[in-house]
Amino acid sequence: METSNLALLTGKIYQSKLSLFTVKTLRDLLGKEVSDAAFFSALARLVSQNILQKLEREKYALVGGQRHDFGVANFLYEPSYVSLAAALNFYGVLSQFPYEIASITPRKPVVKTIDGKIFRYTRIKKSLFWGYELLDGFLIAQPEKALLDLLYLTSKGLAVVHADELNMSKLDRARFHLYAKKFPALKETDIL
Repeated sequence: METSNLALLTGKIYQSKLSLFTVKTLRDLLGKEVSDAAFFSALARLVSQNILQKLEREKYALVGGQRHDFGVANFLYEPSYVSLAAALNFYGVLSQFPYEIASITPRKPVVKTIDGKIFRYTRIKKSLFWGYELLDGFLIAQPEKALLDLLYLTSKGLAVVHADELNMSKLDRARFHLYAKKFPALKETDIL
């Protein structure tokens, strides 16, 4: 790819105001008139010139771009939303800072490590994949749903919850009880 096309793509990347890109997004920015070979050559040069960082196969981030780790979590594995200890800490329900960014997905569970950060995706039944919202550019469970996700996974032996570490005053009790009715019954011994 000639230098003018590389400069054009770089300009379009910055003008897009995006910080996370798939190969398809980048391809759409440049247009279809450039050959695949020229496009991938330009992509390799953007990475080597430290304009883009390759996160994983076909996923890139703008170096120095504004992005929240929770947005990266959503981007790496779709569909997913941030939940469990990461969301509870975000809302101030859990004061302990989690060492990984936990997300919920209806897909198979995976763990990804990007720039030394651990992104864990835990599978939940499709019927329980709800109760999240778009907040500050990322999908995150509402605090009541994050706690219910945690309690549900604890009942399955997939997580641990310590009730004494939770600030329940940050929760909307009416919403918690409404959401809890949508979950399979939990025994008290499952959550303590």
